[in-house]
Amino acid sequence: MIEMKEKKFLTVAPFECAWRKDLKFREAGRGCVAFEAFAHNDVTLVFRENVGSQHYHYKRDNSPHYTIILGSHRNKRLKIEVDGKTVVDVAGVGLCCSSAFQSYWISIYDGLISIGKGRYPFQNLFFQWLDSNPNCSVRYIGLSSWDKHVGYRNVNVLPLTHNHISLWKHVDCGEVEGEEDGEEELKDEFMGYANWGLENFLESWELSDMVFVIGTEERHVPAHKAILVASGNWPLSSSEDVVRLHDVTYPVLHALLQYIYTGQTQIPESQLGPLRALGLHFEVIPLVKQCEETMERFKLNKKLFDSGKSVVLSYPSSQPHCCATFPSGLPVNVQKLKQLLLTGKYSDVKIDIEGHGFVAQPHKIVLSLWSFPFAKMFTNGMSETMSSEVSLRDVSPEAFKAMLEFMYGGELDMEAIMGSGALLLQLLLLSDQFGVGLLHQECCKMLLECLSEDSVCPILEVVTSIPSCKLLEETCQRKFAMHFDYCTTASIDFVLLDETILSNIIQHPDLTVTSEEKVLNAILMWGLKAKEFYGWEMVDELIITSAPKQLFGERLQSVQDLLPFVRFPLLPHALLKKLEKSSISRHIYNFDNLVKEAIYCVEYRLARPEDGQNVRFQHRRSSYKELQYICDGDSNGVLYFAGTSYGEHQWVNPVLSKRITVTASSPPTRYTDPKVLVSRTYQGTSFAGPRMEDGHKCAWWAVDIGEEHQLMCNYYTLRQDGSRAFMRSWNLQGSLDGKTWTNLRVHENDQTVCKAGQFASWPVVGPNALLPFRFLRVILTSPTTDVSNPWNFCICFLELYGYFH
Repeated sequence: MIEMKEKKFLTVAPFECAWRKDLKFREAGRGCVAFEAFAHNDVTLVFRENVGSQHYHYKRDNSPHYTIILGSHRNKRLKIEVDGKTVVDVAGVGLCCSSAFQSYWISIYDGLISIGKGRYPFQNLFFQWLDSNPNCSVRYIGLSSWDKHVGYRNVNVLPLTHNHISLWKHVDCGEVEGEEDGEEELKDEFMGYANWGLENFLESWELSDMVFVIGTEERHVPAHKAILVASGNWPLSSSEDVVRLHDVTYPVLHALLQYIYTGQTQIPESQLGPLRALGLHFEVIPLVKQCEETMERFKLNKKLFDSGKSVVLSYPSSQPHCCATFPSGLPVNVQKLKQLLLTGKYSDVKIDIEGHGFVAQPHKIVLSLWSFPFAKMFTNGMSETMSSEVSLRDVSPEAFKAMLEFMYGGELDMEAIMGSGALLLQLLLLSDQFGVGLLHQECCKMLLECLSEDSVCPILEVVTSIPSCKLLEETCQRKFAMHFDYCTTASIDFVLLDETILSNIIQHPDLTVTSEEKVLNAILMWGLKAKEFYGWEMVDELIITSAPKQLFGERLQSVQDLLPFVRFPLLPHALLKKLEKSSISRHIYNFDNLVKEAIYCVEYRLARPEDGQNVRFQHRRSSYKELQYICDGDSNGVLYFAGTSYGEHQWVNPVLSKRITVTASSPPTRYTDPKVLVSRTYQGTSFAGPRMEDGHKCAWWAVDIGEEHQLMCNYYTLRQDGSRAFMRSWNLQGSLDGKTWTNLRVHENDQTVCKAGQFASWPVVGPNALLPFRFLRVILTSPTTDVSNPWNFCICFLELYGYFH
């Protein structure tokens, strides 16, 4: 059966198909469907003219249809069927995944089927196939399966446009409410502009800086120097604006300009020779080659030569029907364009930035092709329309230069951009300000790819004010929520966020926090706009001498609005009693009520039926279990906890019960036994032998606490074996994937361990102590005191402490 959940998620049973009337292309034969699928294999989509039935199956369909199967043959093949017959069967390993939803998009354009992975349509294309006899009637989309259940969600059907930048916005951006009529009109105008290309400036007087005078009739044809120079070798000078071509007819010049501005032209075969000659004169080489190839074909086929038909010449594009942003798909040389920007040759505008002076001398035509605001500025009669100077304010000169380089080259300098997170954010703001859609998209993608716990706050500060960054904003909020302790302790950047963002994070369903006290501290610090980290006790001291209005200023009301989101009933009773007697309770009425209510609930252990529905009585999702160090060799650590099946049974060695995995840098032997490290039984001889990693000798013991578990480690204990191979320099490290390691504590010439069989323990402090890891290891970084075997890492016990999930 087909199950639907809130119309956003559906599961399709084997040999069935889900049809919905809203899953259809706006235009028959043309459209794109973006979706997420969860399956072991055989994610199947059917495209046909009419809606099928629930028990429809494409193998039994006699009507015209396309079938696309991702992950056929046990997730090893990609198949396309036309009317039940296989036309494509190619290797496509890993198209599906049984452990998580994967994002895909499929577009159909007059028989051209394009398939890609990822959230963004027309990005990450991995296969295209063109039907020589296209079915232009397909319209409805069926979500099907083969012999296993397939889950689908976030299915979006999008129209195909000449410029697909708008589709990315459609998928990822929420609706903007409250727009005025004027803003709506401007938005419609902008969306129309998104379909513009260089073809809109063909023989247009808008922004033209030169004119051809043709033949004896002296017909005037406008053009743009920068475009012409980048497409060939034109004898133009910065001072002369007129080029006279007495022996050239208008149809031939028009065909040449049309080829340059649109990438395609049509001309009678009798004019191929003159067109070739004109193209050769101005060195438009792609056009010359196509003219010569066409003329050669006519010579070989006299009948074709006498047919009198017009000839269509098209510049070869590597991605037909895909996003054709300037200058792709046109015979325009990118290197020549970049050189024009570098030298300022043929520039018709000078850009100054207030406070920084001169920045660049670009070309109005290029700016207008990318940017709607620039196009309006140069064409609607504003002062910049007639002036050759534009002055900008509140703009980063470095970001503006990077945007210009993107406009002229079509790509970003990744090394320079990634080297400066601030520059990437400035570029995001600039691309939004000037409406450079593709650049805006690239910035969002780069920020998502490099998103970390340290970058979420600076990004949130910027994107909150940009409606088109809704996906990025929501992803940052989720990242913050999942690493709440770290993001509110490692730095105090979060105090710059606005109330709405902080409120969303605190109420986020994925909020992960070690205690409600951390939530309380974060709210109070935010209210104070704190410049350093401290807890509620410091606020309690400050409020003795300063009234709440003086401390919190305009944020006092916001603090009172946020405090109810703290789940006070989950705080320890002793802490609640301290809060009850605090100065905060005496001066903030709302705080006092919440604390007293929590104490009442805890002391009387209220178990009202409605408490189960009240979030204030529910532990946070994915909260960590606190396993804190008490003494050397105690039973309070993570590895001991794993041995009890996480508190369910009597202790069993967790390696034997396969709750955890312990590995060593050397192969297993009677003295390199992973079980020993967590056995809690003293071993006289136990070591991990040396190995080479990245050209350096080392030795290590590593623990994998399991795919579903993570640990924020704040303490650890080692025990020396019976030898005298005492370590002096070693590190405790954590990793999420077992490949990239982060230092949690570095020991340099640490002589704590100086006896055989000795226990030793150390705290883990700093921001990295708040990062969750699946893998942890102790790694020897220099020789031990044992002269005979200096690289044997001799320990017979390891225990880890902290916040365990």
